Amino acid sequence: MQNYQIARRAQIGVLIPSTNTGVEYDLQKFGLDGVTWHPSRFLIRLRNWAEEGEATGDDANTVFERFLDLMREDMTPAIENVMTAKISHLMLGMSAETFWGGMAGNIEFEKNIQDQIGDLGMTTGAGATRMALDNFGVKKISVITPYPPVGDDNVRQFFDEIGYEVKHVVGLNCASATAIAETPIKDVIEAVKKADGDDVEAIVQCGTNLSTVDLFPTLEHWLEKPMLPINVATIWHALRACGINDKITGKGRLLEEF
Repeated sequence: MQNYQIARRAQIGVLIPSTNTGVEYDLQKFGLDGVTWHPSRFLIRLRNWAEEGEATGDDANTVFERFLDLMREDMTPAIENVMTAKISHLMLGMSAETFWGGMAGNIEFEKNIQDQIGDLGMTTGAGATRMALDNFGVKKISVITPYPPVGDDNVRQFFDEIGYEVKHVVGLNCASATAIAETPIKDVIEAVKKADGDDVEAIVQCGTNLSTVDLFPTLEHWLEKPMLPINVATIWHALRACGINDKITGKGRLLEEF
């Protein structure tokens, strides 16, 4: 057994939009011995879809779709960048793209990334959330997102197509990429209240720039049902894919139980 200067249980690359501050905030709460996180940012050229809509006369849905198209174009160099670190796994720190177009869109998106990274393992928001929900054995869910309505529609489509009964999709309709991280705590709590119900077995939060890691573990005790932040789901999936099976307390049932 070799001893390295840096213990190497896993070196996980993390692909992050340049406007995103939520993913790294959450990652800093997971300081596991021998596990290192290696973010690689790609430039977001269209940062405020509300202002862009005013300038072009387009509605928020149209601008948001343009935003995603530009993101896909700029991801390739960031992936090439982080691959040079000889990472053991790639985690995608964005989620809207992974739900877009339902199951077919998810498959195409993942294939395009996999073609670039070869045999390297990969974690996406949609895939990680699906596996997390499967562990809990639930079928009736609600979803909270920071997206405009077109984003909510694509999230609903994805979960519908993989066999979940979506009771509510609560969209916060944030005005820009950076505004997502500026969402007041009270707005998140109000969204949880709208998403919950006696017929809801679990609540999922999409949007990686909307950090709920400080809220959802407590709310799980209050609502007595699984609460799944997208960043926690991807962190969990990436760790388990790398053979890191540490049970982590205080960050929600997913990391404590599975």
